[in-house]
Amino acid sequence: MTAVGVAPAFDIRGLSKVYATEAGEVHALRGVDLQIRSGETLVLLGPSGSGKSTLLNILGGLDRASAGVARFHDFELTTASDRELTRYRRDSVGFIFQFFNLVPSLTARENVALITEIARDPMSPEEALARVGLSERMDHFPAQLSGGEQQRVAVARAIAKRPDLLFCDEPTGSLDSQSGVRVLEVIAEVTQAVGATTMIVSHNTAIGDMADRVVRFRDGRIAEIEVNPQKRSPQEMSW
Repeated sequence: MTAVGVAPAFDIRGLSKVYATEAGEVHALRGVDLQIRSGETLVLLGPSGSGKSTLLNILGGLDRASAGVARFHDFELTTASDRELTRYRRDSVGFIFQFFNLVPSLTARENVALITEIARDPMSPEEALARVGLSERMDHFPAQLSGGEQQRVAVARAIAKRPDLLFCDEPTGSLDSQSGVRVLEVIAEVTQAVGATTMIVSHNTAIGDMADRVVRFRDGRIAEIEVNPQKRSPQEMSW
């Protein structure tokens, strides 16, 4: 639900996704309905195969729905052309994945510059890296950085374009708890700084404490939506 009189950032109606496999059809999403407010942080929880990453990929313009409608403000993702989706991803969406996907032969600064060189109104690589606490490490190569530092470079790369949307798929999945908490702190801080609408996919139920709402998936459907009356900071969460 959205506040009365406030148009949602996303309006999702009857969204379905079916994959054809040798064993038959796989229904990844089964008629999902959801509205998401601008500036909201959602955490999507559920077991593997429950549909949470599929929804993230469709809303991020990386995959297409089989049926239903998904609108981001006035832009309808479900009928958009490939070119329109490419522009949408470039201009509006920052992605953070479980694996850092950094170019090993480039420094942290150069990895972020790959995005800032094509964005409409980017912050500088130096500003983006400063926001994630890596000002002193920006000329280091990925192999010279810890896993948590590499993921913070990935966060800097995602937020450098000042995205409207920040989509995080298991952003702490390959990190130890201490590094994971630091990365979540950075995500929370930069989300507030750039005003992004943020969605985080995770298996870790504790991460739900940092969300405005927690959306629980089961068998391709939304099983439950919980509203957090008071969000907790990542360092307050029990892992």
